[in-house]
Amino acid sequence: MTRAEYPWLLPSDLADPADPADPGGPEGRDVRRHRRTVRDWIVDTTAFVFAAFVGLLAAEASSQLDNSEVAVFADQLLGAAACCALWLRRRWPVGLAIALSVLSTVAPTAGGALLVALFGVAVRVPFRRLAYVGGLALVCGVAQVFVRPDPTLHPLVAVAVGVVLVLLVTGWGMLVRSRRQLVVALRERARRAEAEAELRAQQAQRAAREAIAREMHDVLAHRLTLLSVHAGALEFRPDAPPPEVARAAGVIRDSAHEALQDLREIIGVLRAPGDREDGDRPQPTLATLDALIAESRQAGMKVTLDNGIDDPAGVPAATGRTVYRIAQEGLTNARKHAPGTEVTVTVRGHPGDGLTVDVRNPAPTGPVPHVPGSGQGLIGLTERATLAGGRLTHGPAPDGGFTLHAWLPWPS
Repeated sequence: MTRAEYPWLLPSDLADPADPADPGGPEGRDVRRHRRTVRDWIVDTTAFVFAAFVGLLAAEASSQLDNSEVAVFADQLLGAAACCALWLRRRWPVGLAIALSVLSTVAPTAGGALLVALFGVAVRVPFRRLAYVGGLALVCGVAQVFVRPDPTLHPLVAVAVGVVLVLLVTGWGMLVRSRRQLVVALRERARRAEAEAELRAQQAQRAAREAIAREMHDVLAHRLTLLSVHAGALEFRPDAPPPEVARAAGVIRDSAHEALQDLREIIGVLRAPGDREDGDRPQPTLATLDALIAESRQAGMKVTLDNGIDDPAGVPAATGRTVYRIAQEGLTNARKHAPGTEVTVTVRGHPGDGLTVDVRNPAPTGPVPHVPGSGQGLIGLTERATLAGGRLTHGPAPDGGFTLHAWLPWPS
């Protein structure tokens, strides 16, 4: 804690009061490092005036009793010294309270200063040490009744008044200490909450970036695979008939255009809400699965779609988009690793039972061209399906082909 963070606290409260070994604690701190503020001066002056007022009342009462002038003068001198000693209570609160407790036994004029010192101890030290100091003050208060008796008060009444005053002052000081500790705890809790909120924001940002990376892979892998396959065909068959060359060039051009559109759409997610363009294309759903199959067929793939969903528009958008990405990744992998085979895409499901999607392809019959790939697409699909509340499995089929199976929840 620092005074800049908690300006309402006393200098002795800036350290841990429960740790006597702390050099910044009430018994060992260096006052040169904690100069009094304006508030401290006001508080200390008020305490001094209160102690002096109580001391004057006690001195006036002592002068009206059968005390000698020497005893009255000694009371006044000791009371003044006790009041002046209060300016040291921030440096030695416990020691000062002990000294004033002993002094009040023979000098009633030090009673006001003792009450102020006890209040300071109750504010600054833990209860265990306060109990020792308070107990000593009570014992000294009882002894004062018999050492310096007041003929106008019964001894039991005098003892009761002294005990009540000590308990009231220490209780008030403990209440102030508890309140300050509560305020500091609330401040620390608010600071931790802000730090945790910032950490959660960073984690959410990281998760969003990972989601964007997965989305970019799912979208662009399909387009770039078309470019790679047809560019490879042109490279290995430079003597192909002009119609085939023109057809392959058209597919490359269309795929490049679609890749640019998809990339623009993904990058648009990173823009501020007010910077989004009105012409952004909608996200794919189950209703656009037919368009994906048609595009793959135009690229030369043999694809069979078995869609058992009567109303694709009735499927939740998030679920439909996940189905679309699974089918897209399955077609991309089949195009890369099993070119020329017939791919079967099957979609089944009912509300309440869930929705299943299967992508199957047999083993390739001829040589397979090498297309770069690391399998990150299947990992991303598995994570996407898990986040959606479903599951995804993939692996080789008994006939040497490859099977991709996913189940997704479909609320009724």
